[in-house]
Amino acid sequence: MQKLAIFGGTFDPVHWGHLLVAETALHQVPVEQVIWVPSLHPPHKQAAVFGHRLEMLKRATNDNPAFTVSLVEVNRSGKSYAINTLIDLSACYPNTHWYWIVGLDTFRTLPHWYRGHELAQMCDWLIAPRLVGGETIAQSELICKQVAQQLGEHCYTIRWQFLHIPLVGVSSSLIRKSICDRQSIRYLVPESVRSYITIHKLYSDKSE
Repeated sequence: MQKLAIFGGTFDPVHWGHLLVAETALHQVPVEQVIWVPSLHPPHKQAAVFGHRLEMLKRATNDNPAFTVSLVEVNRSGKSYAINTLIDLSACYPNTHWYWIVGLDTFRTLPHWYRGHELAQMCDWLIAPRLVGGETIAQSELICKQVAQQLGEHCYTIRWQFLHIPLVGVSSSLIRKSICDRQSIRYLVPESVRSYITIHKLYSDKSE
């Protein structure tokens, strides 16, 4: 049985922190491939045009043969719900043990996702710790245990583990704000992504 990891998100834009998380997952579990799934219609946020986000993601990942960018959400109508993504990918990749890569701040909301209780049992969860609200690693572990407890109250179980990565303070929102403030984003994103943002004037008042 093959081991594959899903890394979903808006990637608005993709940055070095995302790439570090995915690379860590490859070697810590290990998994054979990380399947990047850019959200077409994120249910809880606005994002840049899908075509731009997709192109930046392709540019950032094309030099790693263990990274695959999936278009599984392109032909789906409505909002981009995680459980539908996993069901669709399972049809494309049978006989697979699935992992789902997620940031701590997102994982803590899992019990409130659309069919989140059901999804929790369908894969293992690889959690990237972040300095959300200034939590320590011990506090982050407590958050994860609280999520597991919430699910357990409804008779659902979940398997999770932390990814052992450096805590990188870069985020997509920081990059977008830096661009709006006309500050440099060099070394926050791959150069191919920075060049694309510059050419298309993304995240500025002159964006396409």
